[in-house]
Order: sequence, then C-alpha cells, then structure tokens
Amino acid sequence: MRDCTEIDLSKTLLDWYDRHAREMPWRIGPVDRAAGVMPDPYRVWLSEVMLQQTTVAAVRDYFIRFTTRWPTVKALAQAQDDQVMGEWAGLGYYARARNLLKCARVVAAEYDGQFPERYDELLTLPGVGPYTAAAIAAIAFDQSETVLDGNVERVMARLYDIHDPLPGSKPLLKEKAASLTPPLRPGDHAQAVMDLGATICTPKSPACGICPLYAPCLARAAGTQTELPQKTPKKPKPTRLGHIYIAQRRDGALLLERRPDKGLLGGMLGWPGSDWSDAPVENPPFPARWQEIPGEVRHTFTHFHLILRIWTTKLPDGFTPDDFVIMDKHQFKPSDLPTVMRKGFDLWRGQ
Repeated sequence: MRDCTEIDLSKTLLDWYDRHAREMPWRIGPVDRAAGVMPDPYRVWLSEVMLQQTTVAAVRDYFIRFTTRWPTVKALAQAQDDQVMGEWAGLGYYARARNLLKCARVVAAEYDGQFPERYDELLTLPGVGPYTAAAIAAIAFDQSETVLDGNVERVMARLYDIHDPLPGSKPLLKEKAASLTPPLRPGDHAQAVMDLGATICTPKSPACGICPLYAPCLARAAGTQTELPQKTPKKPKPTRLGHIYIAQRRDGALLLERRPDKGLLGGMLGWPGSDWSDAPVENPPFPARWQEIPGEVRHTFTHFHLILRIWTTKLPDGFTPDDFVIMDKHQFKPSDLPTVMRKGFDLWRGQ
C-alpha cells in the first residue's frame, strides 16, 4: 500500500506534468488524454525503440519520416528491409532496426496489427525488453507498470539520495519508482518523471529552484544532487582497425556486399571489407590494382572505436564476383548505407 507521502508526490508530479508536459509527435498530451484520446501503441512502440541510446531531438525527424512513410504497424511490416535500414541510417544500433521489422511482422501476422496490452505478452515480441514492454503497457494502455529509463533513474537517485552506483542500484531505483506509480494515470505519471529528468533534474546543473519535488528531495537537502546518480566507471573503449574496398564500373555501377544477418550492421548492404581487429588482414573482393585513398574513416560503436582505410579500383565490365551485389548508379542511394559505410563513400567520392 502506498503511504500518504508517496500519494502526495505522485499528485505533485502529475499536477506539474499537466502544466509543463513536453509536446512530442508520438505523445498524447494530458489535455487530450483527459478528454479520452488514447495513444497509438504503434507510435509509442516506435518512439521507444528509436529513443534507446539517443535523444528526443535526434529522434524527432526520424519518427516523422517513418510514420509518414509507414503510418501503421501493418504498413511497416510490409516494407522492404533495405528501405527500413536506409531510413534508420544515422540512429545506430542496427539490431534495433532488424528487430523493429521482426516485431512489426509478428504484430501484423499474429495479432492482426494490434499490440498486446499486457507487459508479459509484450515481452514475447522481438526486440521488446523489460523497459520497452513497461513503457508500452503504461503509456499506450495505462497499465500500472514501472518505467525505468536514465531520466527516471536520476530522479529516483536524487529524490531518495541513493549513492549505490549504477547499474547495481537499478533494482532499488525501480523499487522506489514503483512505490510512486499511482493506480490512476500511470502512463502520464511515467512520462511526468521522464520529463522532469529531461528538463529540470538534468545530469548537469539541475534546476532545483523550480523543481516540483524541491522540498522532499533528499539529495537537494544534502547538497549531493550533482553527484548522483553514481556510476561504476566504464572501461575505456578499444580501437579496432579495418579495410573497405570500393570498386566502380565505367558506367557508374558499384560493388557492394550484404553483411551476415548476425553481428554488427547485420543484413545491411555495405562495402566489401576485412575483419575489424587489432591487425586486420587485407582482403580485397577480387584481384586488381587497388589504390589506397588518402585519409581514413573514424566511427564509434557502443563498445569500440573503428578506423578504416579505404581502397579503390575499377570494376571490369561484365565482371560479377560471387557473393557480391553490382548496383546500378541510378539505384544506388548513399542514404541507404549504414553511417560508417556512408562515411567511406563520402571519403571516396571526395578524392
């Protein structure tokens, strides 16, 4: 049972959210929600997948393009993989894009285009983990689930002055967030805490003076708010090296390869290349006079930095190496490439 303090905090947060909720293209604001307008689960799901590991500002234009091109989950389920990967380019973490398509096709085929409402059933969908399942259940269906993202973790750590470092403190932070989640309007409450963390209880220089939780915040009282949440130090990212090979025919056609379904950039088109390691072996796709282009491509993935050397040659007319794709220059779109491959193309084109 929630005590009076928790009920007061929840009410304070919701009152603040009703006045200050951020406007987002995937959100149903508190006024419309109070009038009975329900969020579209497809838009909630899509936004939550896109927002993983990035910001609202970075996602907004991607979301609008996606929903303009594929306005329903059934429309997305029918899309070609390369089209979706192309629209996703720049958001990174391409496994999310592959799971996005898998999930859309499961929802379209097995649920007739309607997302399930329950947390445990949402968890069975491809690419939907505990956070995303809780967010969909709470925001789209007003289920009383606890949504724990980085903003919520920060608010809880400061509100209760919790110094145990992340990620080990996640269970305690979720327990605190759950204790505040009200039985009524749990979706608006979840968004209220996220908005508070994004706009007031920010990582640096939190605006404590205008925070609706100024009085009960234990970290603010102790003067430790800027120190929280504590995090276990990350290991430095290693740097890997590699080679990519760009070959073009006289008519402008380019040589591409489709990467294996599993692993980084899985299933996407890109330039033939070597492995990515400390000492990559040069591995051109066919014998030729390959010339190295001045400069290098630098890119950072989640767990490592990557430096690529670029090699180029002319592709003989009528020559089609096995396991590669010859793409006509009129069909080739640099925007369909993953970002690291597009960087290689830009360097090659600018030589």
